[in-house]
Amino acid sequence: MNILFIGDVFSSIGRDMIEEYLPRIKNKYNVDFVIANVENATHGKGLIRKHYDFFLFQGISLMTMGNHTYSKKEIMDYIDDADRLIVPLNRPRALPGVGSREIVFQNKKIRVTNLLGLTFMDGKSQNPFEVMDDLLENDDSDIHIVDIHAEATSEKVALGYYLDGRVSAVLGTHTHVTTADEKILSKGTAFQSDVGMTGPYESVIGCDKDIIVKRMLDGLMSPFKVAESEGQLRATLLSFNDNNECTQIKRICIDPDHHL
Repeated sequence: MNILFIGDVFSSIGRDMIEEYLPRIKNKYNVDFVIANVENATHGKGLIRKHYDFFLFQGISLMTMGNHTYSKKEIMDYIDDADRLIVPLNRPRALPGVGSREIVFQNKKIRVTNLLGLTFMDGKSQNPFEVMDDLLENDDSDIHIVDIHAEATSEKVALGYYLDGRVSAVLGTHTHVTTADEKILSKGTAFQSDVGMTGPYESVIGCDKDIIVKRMLDGLMSPFKVAESEGQLRATLLSFNDNNECTQIKRICIDPDHHL
């Protein structure tokens, strides 16, 4: 089984890249199942119902979120009905949503769990290591993929080793820059610090580069603006054998300088 995980989908440019390239990726790599992080899909922050439905129509089976999960108030109106949406498991308990979902596909129980990191984040989340211990006590899935949405590479790497042999894959999101450290750890868990971003190519992690450079130069806060440029698509392909062991992890990069 081949499972594709698409990195942070950012704005309409990211959505357009999904629409144009996902069918071609699925055909080239014989993709069976698709997951995407979509917390930036609506104008660079949050997810409205229209875009949730768009991703379903594109054939994405499960969607993960992150620190911008509740940025669009509209999510409160549909989150209870969005049975393919996964919000951070370790979010503050007062916030709605489901943090881990399991669905049966091709007679396999596939579970996807979303986590928020603590380091350099808002500090309101529960400890991701502890909530995973609680979840894994009763997990009987065949394939379990964890999206750790975190700032610090060290935290992601540490979680990968902590969960090695206990889940199928630990994939990082949030920093929007693809890392070249994809590997299968010693006990069989696939790992990558960050899958990267699907959105504007000529940008500073999705935002207009000139505005960000100006902020860096003068130190004055100015509104973020979604960059307008050609798109990029970043994804990670996981291959599993009949024993549910991950046998390969592969980066997929599509942009004006890297073609499918």
